[in-house]
Amino acid sequence: MDFRQLRSARALEFAIREINNETDLLPGITLGYQIHDSCSDVLMATKCAFQFANGVDSVFNDSCSKSAAAAVPALVGDSSSTPTISMATILGLFGIPQVSHSSSCACLSDKRQFPAFFRTVPSDEHQADALARLVKRFGWTWIGTVRSDSDYGNNGMASFLKAAQEEGICVEYSEAYFRTQPRSKLERVANVIRRSTARVIVAFASIGDMRFLLEELSKPPSPRLQWIGTSSWVTQSEFLRYNMCAGAIGFGIPRSVIPGFREFLLEISPSQALKSPILKEFWESSFSCSLNGRTEGVRECDGSEDIRALENLYTDMSQLGFSNLVYEATYAIAHALHSVVCNDTKCDKTTEYAPWQILDELKRVNFTTKNGYQVNFDSNGDPVAVYELTNWQFRKDSALDFVPVGYYDASRPRGQEIGISSVISWVGGDTEVPVSVCSESCPPGTRKAVQKGRPVCCYDCIPCAEEEISNITDSLDCLRCPPEFWPNTKQDSCLPKPVEFLSWDDTLAIILTVFSITGAFMSGCVTAVFYKHRTSPIVRANNSELSFLLLFSLTLCFLCSLTFIGRPSEWSCMLRHTAFGITFVLCISCVLGKTIVVLMAFRATLPGSNVMKWFGPPQQRLSVLAFTLIQVIICVLWLKISPPFPYKNLKHYKEKIILECSLGSTIGFWAVLGYIGFLAVLCFFLAFLARKLPDNFNEAKFITFSMLIFCAVWITFIPAYVSSPGKFTVAVEIFAILASSFGLFICIFAPKCFIIIFRPMKNSKKHLMGKYASKAL
Repeated sequence: MDFRQLRSARALEFAIREINNETDLLPGITLGYQIHDSCSDVLMATKCAFQFANGVDSVFNDSCSKSAAAAVPALVGDSSSTPTISMATILGLFGIPQVSHSSSCACLSDKRQFPAFFRTVPSDEHQADALARLVKRFGWTWIGTVRSDSDYGNNGMASFLKAAQEEGICVEYSEAYFRTQPRSKLERVANVIRRSTARVIVAFASIGDMRFLLEELSKPPSPRLQWIGTSSWVTQSEFLRYNMCAGAIGFGIPRSVIPGFREFLLEISPSQALKSPILKEFWESSFSCSLNGRTEGVRECDGSEDIRALENLYTDMSQLGFSNLVYEATYAIAHALHSVVCNDTKCDKTTEYAPWQILDELKRVNFTTKNGYQVNFDSNGDPVAVYELTNWQFRKDSALDFVPVGYYDASRPRGQEIGISSVISWVGGDTEVPVSVCSESCPPGTRKAVQKGRPVCCYDCIPCAEEEISNITDSLDCLRCPPEFWPNTKQDSCLPKPVEFLSWDDTLAIILTVFSITGAFMSGCVTAVFYKHRTSPIVRANNSELSFLLLFSLTLCFLCSLTFIGRPSEWSCMLRHTAFGITFVLCISCVLGKTIVVLMAFRATLPGSNVMKWFGPPQQRLSVLAFTLIQVIICVLWLKISPPFPYKNLKHYKEKIILECSLGSTIGFWAVLGYIGFLAVLCFFLAFLARKLPDNFNEAKFITFSMLIFCAVWITFIPAYVSSPGKFTVAVEIFAILASSFGLFICIFAPKCFIIIFRPMKNSKKHLMGKYASKAL
């Protein structure tokens, strides 16, 4: 016998007895009732519904006692969703209101199909949503589900699966079972559960189906699972014997206290039990005796039985949730009836009414029960959804017990419906939340790649590509860093790329700076030596004015290399290239002038030659100025049309920024270099022609060597400049400037300085002209 259902039936009796004793609710009117058992059978429920509509009194035997009574004005029940659906369909046609305390199928909220149905138990739509969010809250994305193969289980699970999908939860399996199905089906479902990799299972099942399933799973090997239950079974005391369910959690009907109800339940005496077939069955099954002594093999009850000593679901007052819902449903009908037949505090017993009137009033009921519960219905005939979060925890005596650990209240703001108020015990009594995922979370720096043919919760963690990051767990995509940023080693954040340029504190820059300053210092020293010996034959013989101008230009060449060092700016980019181009042309122009002077001077010594008249000092100055002015014009046009500018080179290296000077106009750059090259080649050609002049007079061979070095350096510079990466491009350019400058300086001035300082006896006109004179004779 189902003691819980008996307790629910007696809750209706208790509520009606209270109502009949009320002075402000239906005063002067006594309510009657009949209790019927549909046995959770659709055919029996359908038969009952038709008999209620036709005014038949009893359905307990084939010879139903008929009376002229009118149709039943209202009905409390049924307990199961499937029989309730059949009853509600029929009663709705007759407008007979039906208030269920336990039928929670979401389908019953459809007022077009069930216009006369109300309930005091929340719709499974809320429970499904609450369960999905509970699963999501604890990070379980890989679960299994099992359900009753009935309207309750199928509709409830469909709502849950929809809510779970919206929460990103994947279901490994979803099995259905009904207790009347073959045992092979039960064994198959149990094996699926045992073999699964999901550690969390949601069971949307009735008590009877869960009883069979848990009994089968309790056979070795029992799976270690985190059970998530619904209100139908998660607070059933009979299941506490299954220790494998320790840590189970689920939403149940809130615990309630009904004042006076326990005393009412314990008022049964043997004589009272004999008057009711239901109570007689309860008494005999509880005490294992026969009240009338006619049951063979069973002792006769002798009156020593003490109902207060019983410990079963009938006397258990710890879980009165469903009994309280019966209590609320009965009071709801009474309040609706009061609104129909009563006027203020007076009621007229003779008032004729139809069931549809009670139906209309039920839509508007709004009252508070004696034990403090608010009762009203929304437009679908549903109450406000309130659940108690129940956890199965071990007591000190190692027995399982129900412990409330939280709540669900649909009246609270969205996202705040669920509250956890106590510590939860998990599967096996553990204190740590179990993990149930198909794949471990992908850490930042990776992205999820769904495994082919499997649910979206099963994925591989793929490292982000070289220039991409992901800064959240379980990222679906990697994000590309902005152009001026680069991923860190973990690829979970973008860091500014280091900016590279030839800075002053760079070792290479320091070395080049030392050479540059050394070259400039040496030029200054040679200038001082030449100035001191400016009247000496060797200085005067090689055109002292051009020599001083050449030394000045070489000093500028050495120093202009410094403009290439440091952070590029708009002005430094324009200065470095133009200064380099103009100073080098000035330098080559001077060398070219000296070469021409050598050639002209040799020709001037021939009898009858007056060539020096056409290339004297004024012409030499003018030629240097003209050659230099052409380079100045090229540089001005370059700066005017498309000048060099600072540029962040993001293409050469992925992991760093090369801060360099963009040429602006490449034509301008190569025009500057080309003009320098043209003058150098011309100078080399002329010096080559003058290489066989008398040695003591001739510096053409030194100019030839210097131009050879110059051309070799700059021809080598072009491929090195193009192929050098980053700051080394600038270093190559500086090296070319210094190498060619030192080549000119050493080849042209080192021999003269050697004679001036170490061989002063050769610094004479006689020595310079001696060899030439001997050859002339």
